[in-house]
Amino acid sequence: MAIFCTISTQYHLFKTYALAESIQKFGGELKVLIIDCDTIKDLSNVPSNVQFNFLEQLNSERAEITKRVYKKDKLRWALKPVYLLYLFSQYNKLIYVDNDIYFYSGYNFIFDELDSSDVLLTPHFYPSSPNTNQTWLEANFRLGLYNAGFIGVNKNAKEALIWWSDCCLYEMKQSYWRGLFDDQKYLDLFPVLFNNVKVIKYRGCNLAGWNDEVVLTKEQVVFVHFNEFTFSKFSNESHIYHSLFSSYMRVLKVFNPEFQLPFKRFNKFKIWNAIYFTCWGIARLLNTSKVVK
Repeated sequence: MAIFCTISTQYHLFKTYALAESIQKFGGELKVLIIDCDTIKDLSNVPSNVQFNFLEQLNSERAEITKRVYKKDKLRWALKPVYLLYLFSQYNKLIYVDNDIYFYSGYNFIFDELDSSDVLLTPHFYPSSPNTNQTWLEANFRLGLYNAGFIGVNKNAKEALIWWSDCCLYEMKQSYWRGLFDDQKYLDLFPVLFNNVKVIKYRGCNLAGWNDEVVLTKEQVVFVHFNEFTFSKFSNESHIYHSLFSSYMRVLKVFNPEFQLPFKRFNKFKIWNAIYFTCWGIARLLNTSKVVK
C-alpha cells in the first residue's frame, strides 16, 4: 500500500481532499494531520482513503517543543519531520506532500525507490543559465535546490528527519542574507550529510510554475504543485499546462464550490523581496564581467 501524508488546517481541507482523490485512483492512502482542531465536523465529503490525526496525538518531547515554539504556517512546516517520525510507528515507507499537490499518473515507481534509497528529494529545476534569466539562476541559492513540498523516506531516514527537525527548531526565517528559507533550505545539505539520498530528476514530478519550460504530455506528468505561483501561470489559457489547471479546478470545486483563484497577498516578505531585487538589479548594472556567448 502506498502511504502518503500531509498537514492541513480546516480551511484548506478541500485541497487535501482533492489530493486524496488524486492518489486514490492509483491505490494510495492519505494520512492527514490537522493542526487547528480536534475533530472533523463534516465527514460527508471525506474521501474513503483519508485517515485523520490531530495535534494532541503528537505527544513526543520533540512534538511538544515544536508546538510550543511555532504557530500557524511555521507550525505546519516544522511538523513535517515530526509527523513522519510519528508515522514510522506504523509504516516503513512514507511520502510527505503538501496538500496543494495533485497527481495525474501512477507513482509506484517513486515508492519503489524507497527500497534502495532512504530519502527522496525533488529539485526545483529553476532555470539555471548564467547568460539569461540570472535571477532564476540565483533563486537556486536563495530558496533552495529542493522543494520541501515533497519528501519520501523510509525508516532508515530517522537520523535525517531528527536533524531536519532540529534545524527547524533552530530557525525558520525567509532571510536571504543568512542563507535561510523556512524549512526548505536545510534540504540542500541532505545529500551531503546522509547516505542513500536519491534526487528524483524525472521532470514529471513536482511540475510547477517555476519549472514549466519543460514540455510534457499529460501522461508524462506525475504530479503538479499548485501553489499560488503555479496557479497564476497555469491559469493563463495559452499556457501549455492550462488543461492540467482546468482539471484540478474542477476537482477543487467539487469539494469547495465557492473556491476562487488565490489573489496576490501583500506581506512583509514581499517588501524584503522588493528591496532585495532592487539591490540585485543595481549589482547587475555594476557587473562589468563578460559573458561567453
